[in-house]
Amino acid sequence: MDSTRELSPDTWPDFEKLLSKQGGCWCMYYHRPHSFEQEMKKYNVNRSEMPSHNRKRKKELVAQGRSHGIIVYADNKPVGWCQYGPKEELPRIDRGRYYRKLGLKEEAEKLWRITCFYVDSKYRRRGVASVALRAALESIREKGGGIVDAYPRASTRGGSVSLWFGTVGMFEREGFKSVASLGNSVLMRKLISSGDRNTR
Repeated sequence: MDSTRELSPDTWPDFEKLLSKQGGCWCMYYHRPHSFEQEMKKYNVNRSEMPSHNRKRKKELVAQGRSHGIIVYADNKPVGWCQYGPKEELPRIDRGRYYRKLGLKEEAEKLWRITCFYVDSKYRRRGVASVALRAALESIREKGGGIVDAYPRASTRGGSVSLWFGTVGMFEREGFKSVASLGNSVLMRKLISSGDRNTR
């Protein structure tokens, strides 16, 4: 892979080009504290309008500096993506029934979340997601570090849908440890110190 860049208004066209291949989610799911149905009701949109609605809302968040992520490039083309952000930026995790049952205590360190990945089908199985993950961890370190949570599927038998969340092995290679089961997923965690340039 050639390089990585942060999601920003400057890189929005690249993100838009890449995510237009993914479908209508636009990585908005985890930004919302409420359900898909509540979103439609709140903004008075129907199901068929949701893809364009998601794109608009995502662009607004990026302009406001409230959406973070890493874009991976190959041959100067955007080929992969990883979303990360602080807890308050990605509140949907807190609504998950398995997550709520854990009763996790508040930590002194800032809590970050890595929620999803997307890789262009032509560039899969080339380590793109791993490159994005390492860049996201470095960006978190530069922003002061803290505890980083991830939620990969316990099994990849679900096909490409499972890979949207990364794999357990990919996170283990970057020093994450399993904390608890979340049904079909696993809560994995890593502490990053702002003074440690090696995030592994």
